[in-house]
Amino acid sequence: MTDDPADAAGEDDSAADGDLSLDRFHEALEAEERPIATASEVARRLGTTQSAARDALAALVDRGDVDRLDVESDPVVFYPTDWGRLATRERVVAFPNRREIVVDRPTQFTRARLSQFAHLVDTTGTEPGTRGYLYRIRQEDVWAAPFDDADALIGSLRSVLPRRYDHLEEWIRDQWRRAHRFRLYTHEDGYVVLEAASESLMGNVADQHLDDDHLRAPISETEAWVNEEAVAEVKRALYDAGYPVEDDRDLDAGDPVDVDLTTDLRPYQETWVETFLERRSGVYVGPPGSGKTVAAIATIAAVGGETLILVPSRELAGQWREELLDHSTIDPADIGLYHGGQKEIRPITIATYQIAGMDRHRSLFDSRKWGLICFDEAHHISAPVYSRTAELQSKHRLGLSATPVRETGSEEEIYTLIGQPIGADWDELFEAGFVQEPEVEIRYVPWRDELARNEYASADGRERRRLAAENPAKIEEVRYLLAAHRDKKALVFIEFLDQGEAIADALGIPFISGETPHRERAELFRRFREGDGTREEPGSDGDDVDTLVVSRVGDEGIDLPNAEVAIVASGLGGSRRQGSQRAGRTMRPAGSALVYVLATRGSGEEEFAQRQMRHLARKGIRVRETNVAE
Repeated sequence: MTDDPADAAGEDDSAADGDLSLDRFHEALEAEERPIATASEVARRLGTTQSAARDALAALVDRGDVDRLDVESDPVVFYPTDWGRLATRERVVAFPNRREIVVDRPTQFTRARLSQFAHLVDTTGTEPGTRGYLYRIRQEDVWAAPFDDADALIGSLRSVLPRRYDHLEEWIRDQWRRAHRFRLYTHEDGYVVLEAASESLMGNVADQHLDDDHLRAPISETEAWVNEEAVAEVKRALYDAGYPVEDDRDLDAGDPVDVDLTTDLRPYQETWVETFLERRSGVYVGPPGSGKTVAAIATIAAVGGETLILVPSRELAGQWREELLDHSTIDPADIGLYHGGQKEIRPITIATYQIAGMDRHRSLFDSRKWGLICFDEAHHISAPVYSRTAELQSKHRLGLSATPVRETGSEEEIYTLIGQPIGADWDELFEAGFVQEPEVEIRYVPWRDELARNEYASADGRERRRLAAENPAKIEEVRYLLAAHRDKKALVFIEFLDQGEAIADALGIPFISGETPHRERAELFRRFREGDGTREEPGSDGDDVDTLVVSRVGDEGIDLPNAEVAIVASGLGGSRRQGSQRAGRTMRPAGSALVYVLATRGSGEEEFAQRQMRHLARKGIRVRETNVAE
């Protein structure tokens, strides 16, 4: 079929007879790729006269199925009265020119198919089974699609769309061809070669986008000898040019490591591991609590070679060691920690990004033949201070991240340096019961007094943001929320240290920041994990810790699975990823989870809160808003 209007709808005798069904009207809207339409547009799409279409639409208006809007200086437009009525069954609407697909009430089959080649952009609605899904087909999604050829990908696309879209299919075929035009391989003499599918590609693409120090010398019209130290830069440059590189190098798998998994994987985790082993690279993407670390340990066991695990902090390094011991048969003597506190190289080595990227340690890591490098909290590698670690090469590259999105939009760089995303739809995990969906509430807190409001009004820049963040009224709001959930473990997140100390002093609870000594920090986290959930009275000397005030050090990589309440008192100027990390601290397989975001009313925090939480709402999490009384 084509995109021609007549082919899309054909002659419609029912419209000519004045009997137009709501479904036929909706089909006309789909063809127009707009939520509204004029009578002439409906007539054109349904192959009838404008007069007949106007009469048929008037009948729909009389029945209450369609509303009309008289727009000044424009024709009358018509739209469905209740779009929700259209979602009593699955409905797939394609917008081929924008490469977008909207699905109301998608079946599990449709969602599974779409996840193979499309990116979930947004969800609407609040209840499972009633949500609408917006997917976008991006070039990187086509490049990473798990198919043997373009025909198989197109077949999967056709299985979910209501009809064929030739222009969209041709664009997908073109992107598929782009993803298979360059490859890296190891020459029989041991050096790395970049091979292009044609002479023109090598001349017009590679030569224009690669620097002189990336390639040592030409080998033929379609091949060039690559500087091994520049492999990561070559892959990044060609990816940016729209040509992802297939990496077929014969990299060393490292010495074998004897390790088996002792934990049963969930079905989606098994799929992650199987997909990774086929590709030899990728990023496990899933919400906190979805078991990315366990899936990574299963991957380590499956690869069976020397492994380097890169993490952002010493705390996370220690947690990784415990997870390996809990979920595998690894000998403790085969695990080494390499950070500011100790430096051990073992068959499985856990190092911090910062140490691994330093020149004086880099040569040591480069000299090892790693079978697998695992980048935990993978979004770190696109930050300048950590990017050198991405140049470490191994036969397998695995990343882990809940939300591999940075405000700079450099998620493509993550996938270039590590691999393409492999993961589950957050909403799918919520509905399946693997991860408990948190309840998120933005609470708009008033200024405590007119003096504080005036001080904010007269400030500007960073000072204004700090004053809104440290609004003294937030201390009483935190006190109120903790009292309302006295039987739950709680984390209070802050951005500014002065506010953290003020909340901790006022409420008599511990405060953890980057200035807290490592040993004291680890002990407080231990007591929090082992607490029974009954909050001690402020100032008591009980051994359990049921509430912590935490600075950015707690935003990621801290495993506190029994946190039941998260209160974000400040930090709303941060990234969408930071908002997801903080909300994610309460995600776990069972039990209710609550996230409160405090924003000073009438300040820039209102917009920041809505932006951060909108990112969560797109993943299917319900977000509500409350105005706190003055």
